[in-house]
Amino acid sequence: MTKRGYRTLKWTCLIGAIAALLFGGMFAYAAVMRWWGERPLYGRLSYGSALEQPLQFDVAPFRILWTPDNGGMVSVVHEALPDKALWESVPAVGFVGAAHGEERVVERRGMFSFRDRLRRRYPHQHIERIASENGEVHIAGHLGQRADDQCVAYTLSFSAKTPERLVFELHVDDGNANRAYLTHASSVEEDFFGFGAQFTHVNLKGRRVPIFVMEQGIGRGRQPLTFFMSLIAGAGGTWHTTYAAAPHYLTSAMRSFFLHTHEYAVFDLRAPERVQVMLFSGTMRGSILAGDSPESLIKTYTEAAGRMRPLPDWILEGAVVGMQGGTEKVRRVWQALREHDTPVSAFWLQDWVGQRRTIAGKQLWWNWELDRDHYPDWEALVNELASDGIRVMSYVNPFLADPSGREYYRRNLFQEACERGFVVQTATAGPYLIKNTDFSAAMLDLNNPEAREWFKTVMHEQVIEAGVAGWMADFGEALPYDARLHGDKDAAAYHNRYPEEWARLNREVIEETGRGDDFVFFMRSGYRESPRYATLFWLGDQMVTWDRHDGMKSAVSGLLSSGMSGYAFNHSDIGGYTAIGLPMVGFRRDRELLMRWMEMNAFSVVFRTHEGVAPQANHQFYSDAETLAHFSRCARIYAAWAAYRKELVQEAATTGLPVVRHPFIHYPADDNVRNIAFEQFLVGNVFMVAPVLEPGVAEVSCYLPAGRWTHLWSGEEYALETAGRKVTVAAPLGEPAVFYVTGAAPAHAFLLELERLQLL
Repeated sequence: MTKRGYRTLKWTCLIGAIAALLFGGMFAYAAVMRWWGERPLYGRLSYGSALEQPLQFDVAPFRILWTPDNGGMVSVVHEALPDKALWESVPAVGFVGAAHGEERVVERRGMFSFRDRLRRRYPHQHIERIASENGEVHIAGHLGQRADDQCVAYTLSFSAKTPERLVFELHVDDGNANRAYLTHASSVEEDFFGFGAQFTHVNLKGRRVPIFVMEQGIGRGRQPLTFFMSLIAGAGGTWHTTYAAAPHYLTSAMRSFFLHTHEYAVFDLRAPERVQVMLFSGTMRGSILAGDSPESLIKTYTEAAGRMRPLPDWILEGAVVGMQGGTEKVRRVWQALREHDTPVSAFWLQDWVGQRRTIAGKQLWWNWELDRDHYPDWEALVNELASDGIRVMSYVNPFLADPSGREYYRRNLFQEACERGFVVQTATAGPYLIKNTDFSAAMLDLNNPEAREWFKTVMHEQVIEAGVAGWMADFGEALPYDARLHGDKDAAAYHNRYPEEWARLNREVIEETGRGDDFVFFMRSGYRESPRYATLFWLGDQMVTWDRHDGMKSAVSGLLSSGMSGYAFNHSDIGGYTAIGLPMVGFRRDRELLMRWMEMNAFSVVFRTHEGVAPQANHQFYSDAETLAHFSRCARIYAAWAAYRKELVQEAATTGLPVVRHPFIHYPADDNVRNIAFEQFLVGNVFMVAPVLEPGVAEVSCYLPAGRWTHLWSGEEYALETAGRKVTVAAPLGEPAVFYVTGAAPAHAFLLELERLQLL
């Protein structure tokens, strides 16, 4: 090596070492700051002399118990379950805390990261009195930085809302604190489910769970993809990022709890013997539920938060075919489906508004009017499909993009809304333009009543008048944290409410037609009360992969977790959505993945395809004869159990139980089902499905709880009278691993229909 080459190498190594130290130091500093900001707030509990004896207060049928032994604790029981604490504090540990914090929130393309710096902490709790007034129980005292401080006054009140629901309200002095904490006891063995759509983990025990609606990201922990997406676009995501969060849990100890508030919250489940709930507010309201089974607790929760209403029969009877490409392409594919006798409920044509080219490929024009260049024979196409009993669905979202760059448009909705003050504003009162890929858009201000009415008129005149039977109501999770809303509403506190209001607006639109029960709109964003308004959910943008972070496995986890938080009707894009074309991390949908996803979704509430973000790069159901035949077979399997699906939809409307269920819901005493994350699922309480979730696999292992089960395709029966066990069965293409409860009437009807269709 020459001297010059040696010097170059030396300097390169030196610069590389310095860069490594700098980046390593930055990551280490960020990790330390994150740990520091995420520390729980624990303190000591003390109480006055008036509380040296045990006390009991009735909030019929609940009882609030004070026990001074072992440092003091409060517990809540129900008269029907007197030996079980529905909620209890940790002995000698403060169950109320407060802090004053300053959050730093970074947002990129609908993703948010939080770093909270607590300027003052008030972990130590003193109880001055516990009293009953007008059917309510009040616990009052003060909080301090040290055990003998009296810095912040607080009141924790309890009142019975229904015989199964106890409402609480915690208020801390807003002058000194803007963070409220509530700590209660758990156990090492207690597992936690719910929290909305959780894609990586279903049992959240041992984790810190932020509750904030946002774009889920690309990768969500799969490496090196997540690192690259975070580096390039700040869009990698983490294990807990989700479109549809809910401040709600259900545990294996038959305890359930949820918050009524919308501010950013964190459920810290990391400690084995306690739970701490933190809220970005000085007032925390919520409910403690009573029940002796997951079914009863889900019923009580959904009664309070709101249940989904029955879907119309038409969407439950065949495939919803997701297409892009214009009139002639739809006709070609429709003809191919007819030749295979494929049951089709609808064609979902998201590009009805036309397509624009961006760095992500082809995206839609967000101006919510029909593109007659793209669909020149739209009315004829709608009528032709209707003559075959097939509906047409479209697409809309709460963004408005400037269409002036396109060749033709009739209205500029972006300009209209901006001029009338109908969009979310910046702090300086200009339209808040939110970046998507290489274009930006304004977001409808749903806190403005005039803006809501204007947009509803747009939807009536330009969406419904196009003859559609429903649409994807996309987005809803990207309201900027620092935005300015109508009436000076706090955007930080409104952020989680925005998807609820977006669902509510769509619900109002369909009800104003007088035919609301016949329309379907499906959403990805959601919060606690979204199921009250939405007709259907889908799980958002999974990758076209098999993995558990952001692929096919994560879709199963999302179904199972969201189903316990009220999202009774949920489904995923068949084959996933997100394809990546980066040199080192390229992902394209292959045929095997698509075909296995078809089999899995044949046992969900809605059977819907999506061409994905890059249709030309992904394998499609119409790409070759074998895939098309397989798609037709799966669609017919889906149609064969339509009668039971309709029963489950009606049941969900009256009980809140989801169509696709975690086995824990029906087998809570079986410890083996509690750690199921994606491996299998129940459909109602009759079918157990174990989808193929790995490439190149032709057999599947499935855990069957105690009972009598029959394998769908072979007819082999498993009599497990006293204990469940795992069984392994063949799962060739076209015969996914499905078992049914032996002798169940819905299973018998399904078998008869499969035989009639010559599928069995």
